[in-house]
Amino acid sequence: MRIRTASDRALVVEAADLDEAMRWNLALADVPGIVERIPGARTVLLRYDPLRTSADALTAVLGTMTADAEHLTPVREVVVPVIYDGADLEEAAGLLAVSPEELVRRHLAAQWRVAFSGFAPGFGYAVSDDPLFDVPRRSSPRTRVPAGSVGLAGPFTGVYPRETPGGWQLIGRTDAEMWDIDRDPPALLSPGALVRFERAVAPPVVASENRDDPRVAEEHVAATTIDPRFPAGGVEIVRPPLQLLVQDAGRPGHAALGVSSSGAADRTALRDANRAVGNASTVAVLECVGSAVLRFQGSGVAVVTGAVGELELATGAGGARSIAHGRPFATAHGDELHLGHPARGIRYVIGVRGGVVAASVLGSRSSDTLAGLGPAALVAGDVVAIGGDVVGAVDDFVVPRVLPAPGDLIELAITLGPRDDWFTPAALRVLTEQDWLVSPRSDRVGVRLLGDRGLERAIEGELPSEGAVTGAIQVPPDGQPVLFLPDHPLTGGYPIIGALTDRALDIAGQVPPGARVRFRIV
Repeated sequence: MRIRTASDRALVVEAADLDEAMRWNLALADVPGIVERIPGARTVLLRYDPLRTSADALTAVLGTMTADAEHLTPVREVVVPVIYDGADLEEAAGLLAVSPEELVRRHLAAQWRVAFSGFAPGFGYAVSDDPLFDVPRRSSPRTRVPAGSVGLAGPFTGVYPRETPGGWQLIGRTDAEMWDIDRDPPALLSPGALVRFERAVAPPVVASENRDDPRVAEEHVAATTIDPRFPAGGVEIVRPPLQLLVQDAGRPGHAALGVSSSGAADRTALRDANRAVGNASTVAVLECVGSAVLRFQGSGVAVVTGAVGELELATGAGGARSIAHGRPFATAHGDELHLGHPARGIRYVIGVRGGVVAASVLGSRSSDTLAGLGPAALVAGDVVAIGGDVVGAVDDFVVPRVLPAPGDLIELAITLGPRDDWFTPAALRVLTEQDWLVSPRSDRVGVRLLGDRGLERAIEGELPSEGAVTGAIQVPPDGQPVLFLPDHPLTGGYPIIGALTDRALDIAGQVPPGARVRFRIV
């Protein structure tokens, strides 16, 4: 066992192989202070509570432990019907030096076991007892892989639970539902399950004039329309911004299902907004990227924190007044909040007294944009209800923060690891000595950074999939890093050179395109 630093609140336990990593994942289940485990192909990432333990104390405990050598008992058996007509079937067979028919036959005959989850909720990494299966990922990932696609990568097979980008070799497709929040467990391919694939026949294509799925519209309305059970009023979206989401403190503790914590990108702004209007600190708010107009239904109290920009309240009576950032203000029925394009930061946080009401998934109302969990992004005409999560009085004291503007240089503290040894000494100097420009392609999944010089690898090849924390700095083959934000994938195959400290995460969530980042190792 080798222990590596993953952040100032996480360690990586490195095992000899997948089987040992699975045993370590079980052995570490009851270690005090560990709040979440993310198993990978040869590792287990451990997030710990710094109020209950430390990296040194946890390392000392791990040094006294051994992984249970007993056979891992399967939790259940699953049958997945597959139509073997994938776009990469012939190419994958050629890479394995067999015919497509032989590849399919052995994929059907092998006994597969789900080792761990990651990438997206319901995406299970299954390994088999057949040594044939060891396939490199595609050199150029697809920007769109349909839901239900069955793929191969390395020693693993997996099924994409929803449409996402991906670089696996696609050999087929299935209609099986990989993720169902009303099922226990929600993931069909959950860790420990035995999987058997069986051949299915493609159904005949039936022409239809209307291919829309009415369930999508029903789910969207259910998540965003005002509920008459909440008489405290609502917030109507008059002019939506680039992105408007419901966010709260997130849904930690579900990494084993492939579900990230998600939650507000600026936790400080979330807490400030809720304290200002008298809510509990974790109550749901609106997270707004760009300018917008929101109309209040009923009377109440609201506040705007996070990004700084021009704020105006147009009253139902025809008047208008400026709104101070971070100061709670009274609202009357028909009042409209006008948010200008942020001058500093990128994400406004709008809190309302009583909290925003939306559909809850796994104990959270947060919208996870990568996983597709939680309420859909809000659009013009949507109305979100206001609830009754009030715990105290209105508080107009919000500690002012200086957020970055386009063109500013912001310094972010990081720790190195767990894969800084995959990079040259020159790359480590470039990481901290060079300014990195924030790309407009950034989102809640990650901040894409552009530098004059990329980060040069000392070790080439693919890294077996392993866990990643929010704030991880992952480096794709082009050497231009991606800084993970709350909706990042839980596991990945690109090396992570370092990670932000916990204190730096909120500022990272407010860095706008055009700003520059400088990393400082602590």
